[in-house]
Amino acid sequence: MIFDTQGNSLTGATEAAATAFEQAVRAFNIYRGDPVARLDEAIAEAPRFAMAHLTKAALYALATEPAAAAEARAILGHARTLRMDEREASFAAAIDHVLRGDWTAGAVALDHHNIAWPHDLVALQCGHLIDFYRANARNLRDRIARVLPKWSADRPGYSIVLGFHSFGLEETGDYAFAEARGREACEREPLDAWAHHAVAHVLEMQGRAAEGVQWMTSREPHWSGDGNFIQVHNWWHRALCHIDLGETAEALALYDAPIRGGLSAVALDLVDASALLWRLAMEGVDVGDRWQELASAWDAHADGELYAFNDWHAAMAWLGAGRAGDVDVLLRRYRENSATTEAAGWARGTGHDLIAGFAAFWRGDHAEAAEKLFRARHIANAFGGSHAQRDIIDWTLTEAALRGKIGGLAEAMANERLALKPHSPVNRRFLSRASALPMAAE
Repeated sequence: MIFDTQGNSLTGATEAAATAFEQAVRAFNIYRGDPVARLDEAIAEAPRFAMAHLTKAALYALATEPAAAAEARAILGHARTLRMDEREASFAAAIDHVLRGDWTAGAVALDHHNIAWPHDLVALQCGHLIDFYRANARNLRDRIARVLPKWSADRPGYSIVLGFHSFGLEETGDYAFAEARGREACEREPLDAWAHHAVAHVLEMQGRAAEGVQWMTSREPHWSGDGNFIQVHNWWHRALCHIDLGETAEALALYDAPIRGGLSAVALDLVDASALLWRLAMEGVDVGDRWQELASAWDAHADGELYAFNDWHAAMAWLGAGRAGDVDVLLRRYRENSATTEAAGWARGTGHDLIAGFAAFWRGDHAEAAEKLFRARHIANAFGGSHAQRDIIDWTLTEAALRGKIGGLAEAMANERLALKPHSPVNRRFLSRASALPMAAE
């Protein structure tokens, strides 16, 4: 029997296939290189290598793209014709839940899987990402805390697990511990882009924008280049720091070069592009015809069915490009979709109000935008990304209240934001503008 470097058996593998598989796992762990190409090498060497097929299915499933999800279903279907051990079959069942649109069922299945096989690093990372996609901050932290005592510094992959834990700690507000753990992970594995990203989140959430720029620029060679899969997201984090410092020209330059210069068709990159352009537009920056290119890139991904978080960001681009009709079609799909999956529930229960609120804001109906976004703002209890990503909801809500001259709400939102980030120039401007509105202080 062949085993991976964490000691898990690999059904159907050969020594050469296992070597290619380990290269794929490392690429996945640090988001650097092409894990799918290495998995294809492993499969070519050992066509009945179950975990190679299952890992490829998981990567496609977690891309949150309709075409990739269809490919994942086909790969998983083939993998289930192969011989698997109990661990591999358990992992297959969890990924199947996600592909059926039941993300929490997949996460719970991986909760139990990770307890039973705490050194299954691929499954641990997949569970961590599923927790991220469904915005379950507690499980981002506690999935890792449950297994971390089973790991030690002499086991390959330990630094990667520390990076996961850092992000979970940040999302649950334990910023000091999160930063220390993230910096330790980066010291142990300087190329770990996820650990760098976890520290960037801490600096963002604490309003340490100047430190955020310094952290990302000084360590740029470690988290960028060589096909790094989340380098665009890390560039986005640096751009957020520039916006908070009032340096919108620098943020727009980052959009034009590393964030959008390569015209990526990856949904995760498009999310960052939409969110950055929307913030810049709210700050009064003329973004020109950039919306048109981005809106077209979204057309292949926003289907109104797979993942509402992506649809919402597609809607931002469509609105910016003057394609409000496409947003109306998307909202109608949500209303007409009778599916009972968790993903469909996310779309109807929160996604609809988010998209409708952003559409109202864009057309200047600020009262309606404020009403819908105030209702949808607690998306963190439902689905979708990180606190930093979801901040655009409260930002837009505050701006809607200001433009709609809803003084009490505008002042309340400004106060809320300043309580979290008292040194933020953006938040200070919010309060200054709110204080000038009638009834703001009453």
